[in-house]
Amino acid sequence: MFTGIVEEIGVVSELNPSDSTGGTSLTITLPPSSQLLADCHNGDSISINGVCLTVVTFRPQQPPSFTVGIAPETLRLTNLGSLSAGSRVNLERAVRADTRMGGHFVQGHVDTIAEILSKTPDGNAVTFRFRPKSREVLKYVVYKGFIALDGASLTVTKVDDREGWWEVMLIAYTQEKIVTAAKEVGDTVNVEVDMTAKYVEKSLQGYLTGLGEGGGLLEKMVERILGKSS
Repeated sequence: MFTGIVEEIGVVSELNPSDSTGGTSLTITLPPSSQLLADCHNGDSISINGVCLTVVTFRPQQPPSFTVGIAPETLRLTNLGSLSAGSRVNLERAVRADTRMGGHFVQGHVDTIAEILSKTPDGNAVTFRFRPKSREVLKYVVYKGFIALDGASLTVTKVDDREGWWEVMLIAYTQEKIVTAAKEVGDTVNVEVDMTAKYVEKSLQGYLTGLGEGGGLLEKMVERILGKSS
């Protein structure tokens, strides 16, 4: 579990599509002064651009770096496969029980990727417009709701379900702390919608199913309301 508050920006030193295990591994180098690995252990979870991955090896100094394995399914669902040496990535360690929740609950389970449609300055802020690869996620994106983009917890400032896009605004401080600010139109981000919306949807589906399967659900709901008021 994560908060969506990016702790560090790391740099990809290697994306190895065929490591010693026969799989794909990703190695990230950190700034020399970084404390991200100060309490690290093999098997720990670290969010890389919003994807929860497991540390398989790490070096705490000279300079600090760590390596994670990437499953084929993760490569299919995220944009991690497009990373190369020199790419910058958002990093966050798994949340601790005593952490102040400045963002929202983020699982590190990417729902889809989204393309940047536009990037518009607004004073010292920048508004980004995104179009998801899977339009199915739009039902979970609401005005002023939370969304995690490349692992950063952001607030939706506008959404258009018909045209299939949403917007977020990055203030000057945030622009300095996450990699998204340097991306351009046509680039992609990993998207994780607020899981609360998914729970609400499932609960509502269960309620409607309880009213009866097939057609006539609206009529049944009206009958129940009238029955309670009589």
